[in-house]
Order: sequence, then structure tokens, then C-alpha cells
Amino acid sequence: MHREHLVTAAPGVTLWAEERGAADAPPLLLIMGAQASGIAWPDALVNALAARHRVIRYDHRDTGRSTWSYDTEPYAVTDLARDAVAVLDALGVDRAHVVGMSLGGMLAQLLIADRPERLHSATLIGTSALSTTPYTAPDGTVTPVEELPSIDPRILEMWAGRPEDLDTEAELDWRVEHWRLLNGDGVPFDAAEARALERRVLDHTGHARVSTAHARAEHSGMLRTEELAATEVPTLVVSATAEPVFPPPHPQHLAQVIRGARLAEIPGMGHALPAPVLEPLAKAILSHTAA
Repeated sequence: MHREHLVTAAPGVTLWAEERGAADAPPLLLIMGAQASGIAWPDALVNALAARHRVIRYDHRDTGRSTWSYDTEPYAVTDLARDAVAVLDALGVDRAHVVGMSLGGMLAQLLIADRPERLHSATLIGTSALSTTPYTAPDGTVTPVEELPSIDPRILEMWAGRPEDLDTEAELDWRVEHWRLLNGDGVPFDAAEARALERRVLDHTGHARVSTAHARAEHSGMLRTEELAATEVPTLVVSATAEPVFPPPHPQHLAQVIRGARLAEIPGMGHALPAPVLEPLAKAILSHTAA
């Protein structure tokens, strides 16, 4: 059963949110990545989680049906974490399991650090640690955070050369090629599936405009080294073996810096949610929330 809402997150800021699953089931909040609408969570994954949870997904500011306001009212990335709490508040949720992907995984870390009383658990996918603690490899080699592997240069090149004012079909073409790179080389890429997802996003949003707000938003003040090292929030880190944005050992580093965190490896997964990874991902998340 779907229930849609418009949530007031801040003065002049309204966020679109949707619930699926039994209203009395344990709440689970999905937090998407930068520039991504909540519709980017595939329905198959949402429905699998909704078998056991009251699943809530929402559109960040400057995505989907939420307020597009950055150009007139700039905000910081930390405000996006406060938006997640505002969604919980508006829907009457005291505590939730939280699943964050990419930038959403960073927002989830901010919640782990700053609002642990609102979390039953956290699952982090395709993200990097908000910590200055270096990574220690199994052989004892220590790597400073700034020397961990960076984003696939092909993706950086695509971001830097993003064309403006494309018509709808050309915009869809660009997004499909973007997903092709984000998918990684571990599982076959299904261009038709990626196009169908992005067409749903465009239909949901109502236009094909693109915002760069999340890239331009103030990123300072996000480190939570001490708080993550001391947390008691049960945390699962998904290790995607073909991840091109935050490649291994980013997940291993994340699991080191967050106290008590566990790793779950999804073979072949990249920085995307194609059909072949949804079942193992749902299984890992549900196993974590059940524990």
C-alpha cells in the first residue's frame, strides 16, 4: 500500500515522501544519493524491504517533487541530514532503520553521529567515511584517507562535460550512459532497465531539468571521526566489489572507523542498483535490521 506525503522540512521547503508496507511495521528510511530522487530506489527493492518494514523514501531538495530552492536559498549538505529527521518527524517516527546510498550514506553517517537516538540501525552503501582515521590493511599497511582510491576518471570526465539544456530523449541518453559507468563491470549492464528507471524519475519530477545544487552546497563541517568511533548504532557497510566511485578499500575503511560495524559483500555490485544485485542487497539489509 502506497501513501504519499508532502513534508515541511524548513521554512519554504517541502519534501515529497512515500510510504510502503504495513503502517505498524518497523520503519525503514531510504536516503538516496546526490541529485537523485527517491524514485531512484528501484520498486523491486522497496517492495522487498516493505515485506517486513514500513519503508519511507523521499525526494531531497532540488530533486523530484520536492522544493527546488538552492539558487535562491542556498543550504549546506548538513541541512540535507536535518531534512531526513524532518521526514521522520512529519510521519510520526521516533526511531527508524536507515539505509543510505552514496551521498545518502554520508547523510546516514551524520545521523549516526548527531542523532543516534533516532536510529535503530544504519546500512551504508557506496559511500566514504566521514573520518580522518587512516585505513589499516590486513597486512598492516596504513593508508591516509586522502590516499584512498578516487573516482573512476571516466565518471569524473562525464560529470565535467555534462551538456546543458538537452531535450528529454537526449537527457535520457546521457543518464543511461552515466549509469553504464556507475554500474561497473561486475554485472551485465541493462540499458533498457536504466532508461525505464530514469523515465519514471522524469515522469515523477515532471521535467528533465537537472540541478547541480548538491555539488555546490557547502560541504564543510561534515567530519565525525570521534562520534563514529564511539557510536552504539548497529551499522552494516555494504562492500560492492565493482564500485567505481568509492572503490575498495573504502567500504573496509568505513567498517573500521565506525564502532562495531559489519561488512556484507555483494559480488559484482557497482555504484548502481540493477536487478541482479537487488535480491542479495535486500537479504543483507533485512538480515541486519532483524538482528
